[in-house]
Amino acid sequence: MITDSHYLESVLHSDIPLTREMGLQVLDWQQQTLRLQLPLAANVNHKSTMFGGSLYCAAVLVGWGWLHLRLREAGIEDGHIVIQEGQISYPLPVTGAAIAVCEAPDEKVWERFVATFQRRGRARLNLHTRVCNAGSEEAAVQFSGQYVLHR
Repeated sequence: MITDSHYLESVLHSDIPLTREMGLQVLDWQQQTLRLQLPLAANVNHKSTMFGGSLYCAAVLVGWGWLHLRLREAGIEDGHIVIQEGQISYPLPVTGAAIAVCEAPDEKVWERFVATFQRRGRARLNLHTRVCNAGSEEAAVQFSGQYVLHR
């Protein structure tokens, strides 16, 4: 049996080939929280820390992946997910492996998003993600993105 984590990693690596080159791994999908990992070696910059563009990709992808898995759980398979806009801050350097995390928004927000999509065929959802140094819970990157689901 293929797990949700393996399923999502396969989707990302086939649909977004850059994720393979970045060494992106799906760590787990538990209790509506998604965690991805990026290795430093494939994403290093000239300062021997993680490249900001790779961190941006991780922050966007963990939100995209969260939405993809949550829609799959809800039985919604007729939509396409795109990122419409995002804001990011980089308060700390990432000096080793990076862990990107996306947790569920408030249940009422989710329910409104699904109802809007079912009624109009298009809906927007703001997701907040973070990227931490492996072994730390402190956000090295904070991201807020607006994702659009459309038929």
